[in-house]
Amino acid sequence: MTDSQNAAARPRPGRGALVVVAITLLLIGAASAWAVATILGPTEDPLASTGHSFVAVEQGTVGQALNLNTMAEWSQQPIGTNRAAGVVTDVAVEAGEEVVSGAVLYTIDLQPVVIAQGAVPMFRPLGPDSAGPDVRQLQEMLRAVGQYDGRIDGLFGEGTRSAVSHWQAAIGAPATGVVDTGDVIFVPALPTRVTLDTTVIVRGATLSGGEIVVNGLSSTPTFEIPVTEAQAAMMPAGTRVEITAPRGETWEAVAEEQLRSDEGAIAIRLRGPNEKSICAHACAEITPTGKTALGSRIIVVEEVEGLVVPSAALVTVADGSTAVVDEEGRQQRVGIVASAQGMSVVTGVREGLRVQTPASGTARR
Repeated sequence: MTDSQNAAARPRPGRGALVVVAITLLLIGAASAWAVATILGPTEDPLASTGHSFVAVEQGTVGQALNLNTMAEWSQQPIGTNRAAGVVTDVAVEAGEEVVSGAVLYTIDLQPVVIAQGAVPMFRPLGPDSAGPDVRQLQEMLRAVGQYDGRIDGLFGEGTRSAVSHWQAAIGAPATGVVDTGDVIFVPALPTRVTLDTTVIVRGATLSGGEIVVNGLSSTPTFEIPVTEAQAAMMPAGTRVEITAPRGETWEAVAEEQLRSDEGAIAIRLRGPNEKSICAHACAEITPTGKTALGSRIIVVEEVEGLVVPSAALVTVADGSTAVVDEEGRQQRVGIVASAQGMSVVTGVREGLRVQTPASGTARR
């Protein structure tokens, strides 16, 4: 067979094979072009790669406060014992009421029982020929209520007897001129706020004498804020506290000391500013028994007005000072007046200056 015949006999490539070859060449070209573009193409924008944004310096206020409850409570101690026997026919004072010498506390068989100041408790009837410190205490009480202007000498003479009779008539008691053992309860100091033991002094209750019934309240309530460890760390001594009183006014206080119970509970004891009472003349608003919860604002960082920037915009320069970076990349030194909750009041820059700050999630170096 001749060469021309052999050539004619060989099969020619089909159209499908030619298509496959063409596609293969195209893919190789595309991959090469991608590789060249990747290797030789332009790099990322340097500014975009830093993760920075810019914010304007603006007027504002920086401060931080916690909203917690202050627990106010009166401390109490027994100060007076009932010596009268009979049925309680009336209760004349309310819990927490401030009483003075000669005030009626309650009545037993319609006989008033009054309070008076004195170190010696009633232990005997007082009448003509009685003498001693208890008589002196009685004379002082009679003078306090305007019924006696004689000598405070501890001698129960005619002047004292006459004063007792007038006093008894004034309070609705039989004017016998003699003070029975159960008629007066002497307590260490007056005036004072008192509570009566309501498990004993109840209308209709029968008393036999000897019951401790009068409790004296402290001169002012205690104020404490229960806190966590983290909150306690934010409230050093001297931290200012604004307490919302029961009637809506604001009472000023400061943190005084940190208290820890045996169980690990933490509380911050408060005191009044300049050693004054926190509740001043409004302490009667505090419930005399139990604890009263009062909403309070703890000033962790006092509010400061000025030019404000995000604290993340502040950088430390080589000499240890603080600066911000403007849009031109220049550092401008600033002074920090106050910082709280991610914002700072600064000096040394103008309002409106745009400063560099890390974008969200980017740490400042």
